[in-house]
Amino acid sequence: MYQVYGSVTSRAFRVLWTLEELGEAYTLIKAGPQSDEIRALNPLGKIPVLVDGEDVLHDSVAIMTYLADKHGGLTAPAGTPARAAQDAATLWVIDEFDAQLWAMAKHGFILPEDQRVPEIRPALRSDLIRKIDMLGERLTGEFLVGDQFTIADILCVHCLNWAIGAKVPMENDTVNAYAKTLRARPAFQRVRALNQN
Repeated sequence: MYQVYGSVTSRAFRVLWTLEELGEAYTLIKAGPQSDEIRALNPLGKIPVLVDGEDVLHDSVAIMTYLADKHGGLTAPAGTPARAAQDAATLWVIDEFDAQLWAMAKHGFILPEDQRVPEIRPALRSDLIRKIDMLGERLTGEFLVGDQFTIADILCVHCLNWAIGAKVPMENDTVNAYAKTLRARPAFQRVRALNQN
């Protein structure tokens, strides 16, 4: 059984959603970033961490990719044009959404106050609004890439949820419909319910 270290309100959500979609058993071990427990598993002190037997994996997207490849779901086969398109979409979401949301968080409450540059937040927010509209243009079907639900969709919807929490306006009807459909998936709902326990 997999062990996932982190919290439902962190990037661990992505890993938990992936496991739920794949139907794989796991135990969630609630732990915060930079805790002694996490630093023993990941010298960077970041969550999530996945323990698979004797193997310890870090980084939410690397973990999601590992799980999808290992269990043959939520991904196109490696070495195919479909996988290249999926990877391109995944990296686009990491670059254009995740990185900017993380920068907003760092300059909002994570960094020590004397290291924050709050003046950067409006520019990041404005760019995120533009990227949400770009996402709307990319969404030509039910999913981000082709007709298959993949880890790129999990990552994307998690970032959209993070953007809502960061009070980024979500006014693109196409994006809102896409996210609403994926949030209704039973696996998403099961992970969200973990936060209420």
